[in-house]
Amino acid sequence: MNEFELINKHLMKLTFNKLPALRLNDDVFFDRKNNLVVSVDTYIEGVHFINFKKPNLAIKKIIRSSISDLICKGVYPKYYFISVSGSKKSLNKSNLKKIIKSLQEEQKKYKIFLAGGDTVFSDKLSFTIVSIGISKSIVYRNKAKINDDIYVTGNLGDSFAGLLVLKKKIKLNSYLNNYFIKKYFLPDIKFSLIQVIKKIANTSIDISDGLISDMDKLINKQRLSYNILLSKIPISFNLFKVLKNKKFLKKNFISNGDDYEILFTASKNKRSLIKKISKISKNKITRIGYIKKNLNKSSVLNGLNSKITLKNKGYSHNF
Repeated sequence: MNEFELINKHLMKLTFNKLPALRLNDDVFFDRKNNLVVSVDTYIEGVHFINFKKPNLAIKKIIRSSISDLICKGVYPKYYFISVSGSKKSLNKSNLKKIIKSLQEEQKKYKIFLAGGDTVFSDKLSFTIVSIGISKSIVYRNKAKINDDIYVTGNLGDSFAGLLVLKKKIKLNSYLNNYFIKKYFLPDIKFSLIQVIKKIANTSIDISDGLISDMDKLINKQRLSYNILLSKIPISFNLFKVLKNKKFLKKNFISNGDDYEILFTASKNKRSLIKKISKISKNKITRIGYIKKNLNKSSVLNGLNSKITLKNKGYSHNF
């Protein structure tokens, strides 16, 4: 059973069709009456972060990926709750000191505050984060329109390269090792775009599970499909060099998750505005495809407009 089957068959009825639950088909709870926006995420060692050898970095990855759910909706995160399950080994004094220091740094950087939480003893290390924002509106999922442009912020694939470095599956020089590991642990979430994303996006999501997986979620309840051009998907110069030197394929790096960039669609008449916003905010925003009628299946196309098959479309939540 996958995530959507679990929701549709078992969990949906528990919402009693209350509007703030958004039919459990978005990344947040949005209570318009009280301007309340909430997201919840759980992170398990070995699944959502490779290990806890770098607790100061792992906790930053966890916090950033959690508040990313609000940021891609055009909402400033304000408070967070953190619940931790772990052992005396994983939560020893040294690790706790590093965790607290990193949380202080993240709070200062993103202007958020700890509001509460819980601790539980367990041999399995995990963190659950509840992020809360205050807003009168959000950018929803499933609001794409036919002929919308598809955009993505930043670059994709660096985090996956960092994971491969940490798993010792690729060997690089020290500079590139450090670069990709940093990208894995410290995603560059687009805090500076919060105020403008609602002005340009018809629908949005953050790329957590992978470009294609999250694109499918973005329009999953609509009778629409998409074309994405592989050549337009942005990657960093460092990743370009690695792909060239190692003779790796770009298509195997661009949809593996943990990018935490914003994936959104926008009307064609917003192209000039988006270019202006990109320039002023100094945020890379790239048009990578377009939304079409559901006459054909969604596709990723190469330079010859031929459909290609991706080795990995993203993380799948199966039970």
